Amino acid sequence: VQLQASGGGLVQAGASLRLSCAASGRAFSGDVWSWYRQAPGKQRELVALVSSGGTTDYAASVKGRFTISRDNAKNTMWLQMNSLKPEDTAVYYCYIRRNYLPRYDYWGRGTLVTVSS
Repeated sequence: VQLQASGGGLVQAGASLRLSCAASGRAFSGDVWSWYRQAPGKQRELVALVSSGGTTDYAASVKGRFTISRDNAKNTMWLQMNSLKPEDTAVYYCYIRRNYLPRYDYWGRGTLVTVSS
């Protein structure tokens, strides 16, 4: 199983980026897909998640600016990030978790997002 995150880069404040996470090795249609991020010197934090049924949830700091989505047929998830702020600078990781037996979880390698002021 591999999770490949991409789409990060260096942008100015106010710009937009779209991150992608492509999964391979098995189907994850019944699982929760999430984006986490970790800024330098800080703990990894949940940014957004989308359930198998399409229910979404966001960290308060990104609500209204970020949109998470998924396509089960493509085994892919996206994070549309608008109105980026310098405090959004972090390595962004995709994460898949199954909450029922047999449980498992997988992390992607991460993609760096840098927002300059």
